[in-house]
Amino acid sequence: MMRDSFGVYIKGSVTNVVTDADIAVQSFLYRELTSILPGSGFLGEEENMDDTGHSFVWIVDPIDGTANFSRRIPECAISVALCHEGDIILGVVYNPYHDWLFSAVKGGGAFMNDTPLHVSDRSFDNGILLTALSLYRKEYAKVCSDIIMDAYSQCNDVRRYGSCALELCYLACGWYELYFEYRVMPWDYAAAYLILSEAGGILTARDGGQLHFDRPTLLIGANNKDNHNKLVQIVSRHTHESLYEQERQ
Repeated sequence: MMRDSFGVYIKGSVTNVVTDADIAVQSFLYRELTSILPGSGFLGEEENMDDTGHSFVWIVDPIDGTANFSRRIPECAISVALCHEGDIILGVVYNPYHDWLFSAVKGGGAFMNDTPLHVSDRSFDNGILLTALSLYRKEYAKVCSDIIMDAYSQCNDVRRYGSCALELCYLACGWYELYFEYRVMPWDYAAAYLILSEAGGILTARDGGQLHFDRPTLLIGANNKDNHNKLVQIVSRHTHESLYEQERQ
């Protein structure tokens, strides 16, 4: 990921790109992780790698925030989760530009390098919302903007970094309080979901229900239950149960 040069290629449209580094990181992780845990499956963003019929499955985004990475913007990270029978038990998100290693093992707390993490105690009106406008499916941009404006009118401010994994980790650090994104793939959030949960935060699907790590989903995150409930209510005002949540890709 930190090499000096790499090729950049379009995957369908200019909003969705892949680099040589994405492919190289995923290939390395596939080889090494399945070697560490023989018989494990692997779900990766690149090259249609979807081998999930196993008790243990690695869920990997080789570079989350590839658009940033391709422009040398240091808001991008490697994301690795280990899923056991639908439950995330290990999560690692690494930003090599800052040497920030976010990690969690289920039941063991969350850390940034060696520092324990905990969400903030800020209220909704003092919270900052991390969000996006459904970059790859712009037909959802209007509903996203309606939700963002509704939340913005009641919270402190809004930020967008372009990396779901890092944004959820930033929430776990206590730097931000709220998170919403309309359509996110499991490799984007699986590892950071555990990191945020172990730091005391909440991340759910649209109705506040359990996440499933085999399909795209709407994500709602917050630092505490009250703020999460309020954000769920805002999202619910503007959305309904969508068929896209049943998609696999």
